[in-house]
Amino acid sequence: MKDTQVNMNCPVSKTLRLIGGKYKALLLWHLTGKTLRFGELSKLVPEATPKMLTQQLRELEQDGLIFREVYPVVPPKVEYSLTERGKSLFSILNAMYNWGAELMEAEGYTPACSMTNGANANCPGCVTDKR
Repeated sequence: MKDTQVNMNCPVSKTLRLIGGKYKALLLWHLTGKTLRFGELSKLVPEATPKMLTQQLRELEQDGLIFREVYPVVPPKVEYSLTERGKSLFSILNAMYNWGAELMEAEGYTPACSMTNGANANCPGCVTDKR
């Protein structure tokens, strides 16, 4: 067996191939329970360039994790929402959030970012130093 094929049937590898993009987990998290437009997603993930955001959204759509609905109006209106497969990732994303929050708190930081129900959507770096 070639080294490149070792993880082909690994469930963790499969999951990472689907949600392991630079902003994919953030996008999935923000779409949980919501339908958002491109501009709204751009504000929630300001570090993503429009090109990167578009690429990540396209990949999530191709992988069946999000649904992209285009409305035939001028100017164009496009909305994104989670598919059932995308919704099934919530427990994983929530576990990632909780694990990261515990780690940050142990290091003396307070989690403060747009992933906490929009409490601080404009946080640079999404960390507040407790020290």
